[in-house]
Amino acid sequence: MKPTDFSKYLTDYLTRYLSHERGCSSKTIIAYRDTFVLFITFMHQVRNIKAEKLFMKSISRASVVEFLDWLQSERKCCDSTRNLRLAALHSFFKYVQYQNPDNLYEYQDIMSIKAKKARKKSLNYLTIEGITLLLEQPDITTKKGRRDLALLSLMYDTGARVQEMIDLTSSAILLDKPYTIQITGKGNKTRIIPLLEKQVKILQNYLTEFGLLKLQARLYPLFFNSRYEKLTRAGVTHILLKYADKARIANSKLIPEKLSCHTLRCSKAMHLLQAGVNLVYIRDILGHASVITTEIYARADSKLKREAIEKAYVDVAPKAEPFWENNENLLCWLKSF
Repeated sequence: MKPTDFSKYLTDYLTRYLSHERGCSSKTIIAYRDTFVLFITFMHQVRNIKAEKLFMKSISRASVVEFLDWLQSERKCCDSTRNLRLAALHSFFKYVQYQNPDNLYEYQDIMSIKAKKARKKSLNYLTIEGITLLLEQPDITTKKGRRDLALLSLMYDTGARVQEMIDLTSSAILLDKPYTIQITGKGNKTRIIPLLEKQVKILQNYLTEFGLLKLQARLYPLFFNSRYEKLTRAGVTHILLKYADKARIANSKLIPEKLSCHTLRCSKAMHLLQAGVNLVYIRDILGHASVITTEIYARADSKLKREAIEKAYVDVAPKAEPFWENNENLLCWLKSF
């Protein structure tokens, strides 16, 4: 069976272009691959075109829009997920237009599809008291409890993404002053984050107990399960929610019903902002590409807004009450005015 032009372009795009020319991380390539798995599935199930018969001429603006709508109607994807799938398709057709300019108009027509305006969710974060209560929940008399405390406290103190925590190894931690940790984030970009002594003490005890200070263990996962495999995203979320449920019993006002690993990251950002830390430094700690992304925390902090309004407030209200307010017969006063 002769390969189709779509299969040729897609193979070159995923295996050569993204990795060698663009330098994309493996996670980005996997995310883009998953988009095309869904797209091929859609073309087969909805348009009755099998993968081995899928040619570039079979793909049009209409089919791509129908695919995006299918993601939301059939797979219940949110607007943000739809936009991520569209971004992958845009990238692919941007690549293909230089490989096959004969159908340039059709490809550019697909690239002109606009992203859907996604509804912005309000930031979910814990107060300092909420974080304190959460970190009091692990049972530090047990080995697993000490691991969980090290995990959750480090995730909060560094403001790291859950995948960044999963990918950490003990070699990333510098236990000599100045204490730091090296985190690799999106696009394989690394950042150095200072650690406080209290956090270092928790980590040092954890590393010693779990044998992670040995030379041969320097590249082992920093946090692992009972099978010595690195934790998954679901595993870290399970640990967080387990202690969140316990903390909620102690004080439901401090722990919201909806909680995720990203909540700890948001909480760290908000606490830094409330402490007066410059947005540029918060950007560097969180690993944002631009300070514009970090500004969402400043816009979301009602406490800082209230304090700013109170500082700028000028009392323009009259000091004395209008004399007619004490007049029992307002109508008589108005007539005599």
